[in-house]
Amino acid sequence: MSILWRPDEAGIARSRLTAFARDMATRHGAPTGQFDALWRWTLRHPAEFWRGVADATDVIATRGSRPVLQFPERMHGALWFEDWRLNFAENLLRRRDSHPVVVALDESGRRRELSGEELADETARIAAALRALGVGPGDRVAGYLPNIPEAVIAMLATTSIGAVWSSCSPDFGLAGALDRFGQIAPKVLIAADGYRYGGRAHDSLATAAALLAQLPGLRALIVGNLLPVPDLAAVPGALSWDAFPSQTGLAFTDMPFNAPLYVLYSSGTTGKPKCIVHGAGGTLLQHRKEHALHVDLRADDVIFWFTTTGWMMWNWLVSALAEGSTIVLYDGSPTTPDEGVLWRLAEREEVTVFGTSPRYLAAIEKAGYHPGRRHNLARLRSVLSTGAPLAPAQFDFVYSAVKPDVTLASMSGGTDIVSCFVLGNPWQPVTRGEIQGPGLGMAVDVVNDAGDAVTGEPGELVCRAPFPSMPLGFFGDHDGSRYRAAYFERFPGLWHHGDYATRTPGGGYVISGRSDTVLNPGGVRIGTAEIYRIVDALDEVQESVAVGQDWQGDVRIVLFVRLKPDCTLDEALAARIRDALRRNASPRHVPAKILAVSDIPRTLSGKLSEAAVREAVHGRPVKHSDALANPGALDEFRDRSELAS
Repeated sequence: MSILWRPDEAGIARSRLTAFARDMATRHGAPTGQFDALWRWTLRHPAEFWRGVADATDVIATRGSRPVLQFPERMHGALWFEDWRLNFAENLLRRRDSHPVVVALDESGRRRELSGEELADETARIAAALRALGVGPGDRVAGYLPNIPEAVIAMLATTSIGAVWSSCSPDFGLAGALDRFGQIAPKVLIAADGYRYGGRAHDSLATAAALLAQLPGLRALIVGNLLPVPDLAAVPGALSWDAFPSQTGLAFTDMPFNAPLYVLYSSGTTGKPKCIVHGAGGTLLQHRKEHALHVDLRADDVIFWFTTTGWMMWNWLVSALAEGSTIVLYDGSPTTPDEGVLWRLAEREEVTVFGTSPRYLAAIEKAGYHPGRRHNLARLRSVLSTGAPLAPAQFDFVYSAVKPDVTLASMSGGTDIVSCFVLGNPWQPVTRGEIQGPGLGMAVDVVNDAGDAVTGEPGELVCRAPFPSMPLGFFGDHDGSRYRAAYFERFPGLWHHGDYATRTPGGGYVISGRSDTVLNPGGVRIGTAEIYRIVDALDEVQESVAVGQDWQGDVRIVLFVRLKPDCTLDEALAARIRDALRRNASPRHVPAKILAVSDIPRTLSGKLSEAAVREAVHGRPVKHSDALANPGALDEFRDRSELAS
């Protein structure tokens, strides 16, 4: 165990978590000073804890008199804050001064800034437009938008009137957008005429027009102008974002705590995406807890996350408005024109919390880019990472190449809970290769196949008790059968999250990949992340993907590698890969086959699609290849002669 960073006593003392713990100690006898003890108290006293979160973060709500939590013994069926009423947008739009709350940049160098007052005014304008178009509580509004201020404004306008927001980024294409929006019957679609990525402008107006024609029940298409020459006349009935008049004042529709807020989508690579419905109060409370108590976010912070509107981290980022923080949006490629674009942004905007992914950190490390040497990152205090397991070597890279005195917090949760199960906190040290600990109020555990808790060995990540940001259900799943099957059938009475994880003796967590992609050669379960963290650390390898191939009544590991342009997969390199896996993992981790590819398929949110590779390797059709950002990459995995022997 190697500790890379420790919080100092002064930092612990001034943290919002310390203030919260002292308040809970005074009111309810909660322990202070040790994170594990406080976490266990939150599990024993969930009602007091979650009410305490609402109090500590000054949630704006009409508070009822019924118990905070009813039916706590039911993992599926518990009721939270049943008689509380609130409005999600009102809680995010609490800062109404001239301070910038949204800063947006794109590849072209364009920079836009909205103060708290301006954001509220724009929200009022679009909310009035939606009301005029007949949108009311419970109606769906869909956003086909890049990561731009209009997406934030449209979401706030939608939720201010009690309607439900759902978005995906315009790189999804027509089929991907229809697979999602076609299931939820939106009343209004809000789109941009295009976006920029990789140095090119991409027109999305034609796709928006096709969505207008093919989405039943759609009353209107509102289009914002990002490209130089918009042609709304080519889309009969389209309305311009700029055409709606200004409004005075912003009214908020009071909604039940458990009213629908968002529809988020699963990746959709094994079938039509699941439409996951999240509630207003649960999402707000969970995000407030994570931002305030785990990230220690404050009104003078500037928080950035590289994301698109099709990933739940966009929703998570925007919720930081409730802390009074400034959120920074970026629309474009993270490596165009070069690997320094996001770090120039961090320096210029004085970012204090920088959100990223292991894939991005690996890319800049391979490129030899050292942000700490090239940029003034004096205000940066936290680097957050999610989207995939963060390898131990990437922990080293952050502390050597970015900044030695930052909190590096790896996080894991997902779209299913629009938040985290395990993440960082300001009280504990950062241990190489480990997530610091569980989320407060989250009864996280790791169990073996029999459902027994295990420590120090891999198993299934589960949650043993209900929490407020559990989905309300799946859209269209009227009897709840699909929802129950997704999370509660594997281990009755437990939430089964689908991550293959290890709880360390010190209380940290290591995620080894998704359970459905775990390799099983000779009956030994191996998480794919265990392979990637070793192989991807080799200088010649850009990235890799491993799958299990059915072979002679067993399973064998096949490893595909994408190499740097000047490298070739010869016998010497293959031997080095095998030796690295044998020495740093085990002989079981050594693949039977190592093959080179020029590209690896990814979902539209940027994650490796191991499921699609597995289907292609076995000659089976990949049913929803339109859910991939690069479906053509699958051609290199099909009918490989090397896999026939």
